[in-house]
Amino acid sequence: MERNKLKAIIFDLDGVITDSAHYHYLAWKELADELQIPFDEEYNEKLKGVSRMESLELILMNGNACDKYTLEEKEAMAEKKNDNYKELIKQITPEDLLPGILPFLKELKSNGIRIALASVSKNAPFIIDQLQINEYFDYIADAASVPNAKPFPDIFLAGRDEFGVESCECIGVEDAKTGIEAIHRAGMKAIGVGTPDQMTEADLLTTTDKLNLCEIRQYFNMV
Repeated sequence: MERNKLKAIIFDLDGVITDSAHYHYLAWKELADELQIPFDEEYNEKLKGVSRMESLELILMNGNACDKYTLEEKEAMAEKKNDNYKELIKQITPEDLLPGILPFLKELKSNGIRIALASVSKNAPFIIDQLQINEYFDYIADAASVPNAKPFPDIFLAGRDEFGVESCECIGVEDAKTGIEAIHRAGMKAIGVGTPDQMTEADLLTTTDKLNLCEIRQYFNMV
């Protein structure tokens, strides 16, 4: 069987590069409390890898309030949550990189592997700035410019198309079930670094501190 050449690795952000999910939780929690809708960290798991407006709908659903507000009101709520989140993530520093990520990015860069970011967060560029790792990313997909959020493959395909490579030459790294589905729908192999119960469909389940280019190439039979 012909071996594919590994040319690009495409990363999710939250839970893969850094854990900014807690800041999302705090911002959504404040909004939910204002709306008097039950919201805790367990329910917050449903929001992983989901766009802002879809997340809001899930929260409203939990309070049987989906039909209570107009689209304009919902958009204002989502904007309010995002403003709060943007204040919270100003606290992020390079110390917030997840274990093993910086060495892995350096390893990929030194081996000529293209690196893209495929995050549904419109704040992704700001967070990458805060983490001081811009130099490692060849492309950051614009969440606002892709037609469909995960689990649709659009944001991973954006990275692939930017590099002019084939799906079989790319690997995606995710921590959310919807992200793994998006990677597979893009025709790519998926590395899962999330909780095992969310990663049952991942082709390889590992942790960020164990990401290693040589082992990944061997595992996926990619030179």
